[in-house]
Amino acid sequence: MFRTSDIVLIAVMVAAAALTYKTKREAEEQLASVQKIQAQIRYEEETIDLLKADWSLLTQPSRLQKLTELYKSQLALEPVSARQIVGLGDLPAKTLDIQDILKGRGDGMADNSGKAPSGGQDPVVTGGIAQ
Repeated sequence: MFRTSDIVLIAVMVAAAALTYKTKREAEEQLASVQKIQAQIRYEEETIDLLKADWSLLTQPSRLQKLTELYKSQLALEPVSARQIVGLGDLPAKTLDIQDILKGRGDGMADNSGKAPSGGQDPVVTGGIAQ
């Protein structure tokens, strides 16, 4: 009745069908995860748009003007005069003293190179103002 080749071919067809089903199911799972991520992206974009709209409402000049008038006594704000606005070229240059150069304290950077570590720890140099 059945030959060996028929049984082998039926087994191959069943295996191919199982592989096809497995591949299809994995592809559908991947598609579902992509759609979920796209929905999250859409939600985040809508949230960003909403926050931008809120920010534009909060920073309207008319609203800020009303708030400054309302809280004028507490904030002690005054309008900026034109003489207060200057360019970078109008600022005086910082004078550099020769002693600062010789001591290695140019640009106000912290320099702990001459100090020995205290307590077995290295000194921390963060680039802050020299003290």
